[in-house]
Amino acid sequence: MKNASQSERRNPMIAAWGAVAVTAYGLLAALQIAVLNPLAAVPGAGLQEIYAETAAAGQPMGAWWLVMGIGPLVATGVLRRTWRRPGLEPSRVARVYLILLALGAPAYFFASFSPGMSLADTYLISGGDHSPWAWPLYLVSVVAAVALAIQVARRHLHLPRGGAVQGTA
Repeated sequence: MKNASQSERRNPMIAAWGAVAVTAYGLLAALQIAVLNPLAAVPGAGLQEIYAETAAAGQPMGAWWLVMGIGPLVATGVLRRTWRRPGLEPSRVARVYLILLALGAPAYFFASFSPGMSLADTYLISGGDHSPWAWPLYLVSVVAAVALAIQVARRHLHLPRGGAVQGTA
């Protein structure tokens, strides 16, 4: 078992990298919703033109940024709490960030729905993602969910890091 000072040194690093990962996820999602997807959905049109046409058609692009801002805010709060309480178990700190990253895909889908429908209604196209940059977001969320499941299973099944069950015949 690791001593408390090792955990105290690892936790701020885990929390810092977790906050960076969640914030980067949120920034890519915001860029995808606000810039990349509209430009890919309406090739040849400029971003200002797209926003002007959706507004003129009565199809606002929505307040999606409120949804995508929740993850980075929570990640920053966890980072602050970890700095104040360094005695937390490192796997618990990591789990929080894995949960936030896993929930990124549903949050992205929810946040991008209204802007996608605004584009669809204005330009008579599908409301789905037109830019390929949504796939890295979904991939990160799936990897985080799998890592979280492995971590939870290891904890509840008392598996060592190698994955083999010890002491069974």
